[in-house]
Amino acid sequence: MTFPTTWPTHRIRFLFDRRDVRGAEAPLASATKSGVTLRSELDYSVWNPDSDVSNYKLVEPDDFVIGLRSFQHGISHSTVRGIVSPAYTVLRQAGALDPHFTKHYFRSSLLISHLANVTQGIRQGQAIDIEAFRNLLMPVPPLEEQRRIADFLDVETARIDRLIVATQKQSALLNDRLIETFRELTTTGGGEETATTGVPWMPRMNSTWALMKIGQSFRASSGTTPRTSDSAYFGGENYWINTGDLRDGTVESPKKTVTDLALADYPTLKVYRPGSLAVAMYGATTGRVGILGTPACVNQACCVLSELGPVSSLYAFFWFRGHREEILRLASGGGQPNISQDLVRSLRLPAPFPREEQEEIAARAAAVETAVSRQRQLQMRRALLLAERRQALITAAVTGQFDVSTAGGRNVADGVQA
Repeated sequence: MTFPTTWPTHRIRFLFDRRDVRGAEAPLASATKSGVTLRSELDYSVWNPDSDVSNYKLVEPDDFVIGLRSFQHGISHSTVRGIVSPAYTVLRQAGALDPHFTKHYFRSSLLISHLANVTQGIRQGQAIDIEAFRNLLMPVPPLEEQRRIADFLDVETARIDRLIVATQKQSALLNDRLIETFRELTTTGGGEETATTGVPWMPRMNSTWALMKIGQSFRASSGTTPRTSDSAYFGGENYWINTGDLRDGTVESPKKTVTDLALADYPTLKVYRPGSLAVAMYGATTGRVGILGTPACVNQACCVLSELGPVSSLYAFFWFRGHREEILRLASGGGQPNISQDLVRSLRLPAPFPREEQEEIAARAAAVETAVSRQRQLQMRRALLLAERRQALITAAVTGQFDVSTAGGRNVADGVQA
């Protein structure tokens, strides 16, 4: 790539010093997509080291950290003082660089593509060749121009970030509204006349409906896992559903299969009919459901509800989705709740009769979900385009593809909309 003639290029080794200060008293930190962050401020779990962190490296504000995923999202800028993994590389600017310009350059598509070219290994074992990285060329605009670029990008990326966050919130609100619609349709059907249910977490229902236990309307059963060391049990013609296949939709083609020999050797491993309702009882997807779109058997973590007549499995499918949070609160277990077959059987579900009315409600719920799905797809597309716009803007600005002082959108000098 060519840069403006007033922008000299220098090898990174002459612009940054490697810092290797160890044994400092400071909180634990990590290199993330948004920069170097104290682990105590992260909203997700990370691996914590043993009590001995004497080998950890000190990072200070305006240092840059090359982490284990830098080849994917760029090099992290630090605004905090902390200690990071000894596997990280800590850099401190030594040349005439504005750290905020460097922050943006180190997140540009250009720099990320360079990092991909100096990365060794595959997948989890990938690591950046630091010496190859230090030999990369970096454009160095005049210091005042660096600051103009950084100011411009600070304003514009913050604006785009706000739009992305707003789009994500809209998507979350749509999902909340969808669940509330399922809850309302499968408890009142939109009717105004209601009666008490005696169920604390589902206090009202349509006064003309019946309240029935799941065990009265469905036969609840499960499956098993054949001996995994015996390859003769797997890879056959029979679909075998695990909880990971239950994604609140129709299960058409599960990833795993078992053989006829497995069915013969394990009596609890039986094939269920299409239209049966499967509920995840434990595992990462506890409480999720799926309608069998094909004949299949299941493992022991799935509860299968086979219709006995009174209630449609598709109607129950939407009821379970509308009340998942409440059902999970009834579950047992420590860190990860478990749902038992006995619990599923004991749940009381309100339903109208005849079944045709249940099917009409299920059709209304499916239509609402289709409409919401279209809206969410548009929002996801918008968020993706905004992220692409953000990245393109950063790359164009830090490589001199346009003059930020004359760029449309905002007047950087006074921060006022142009």
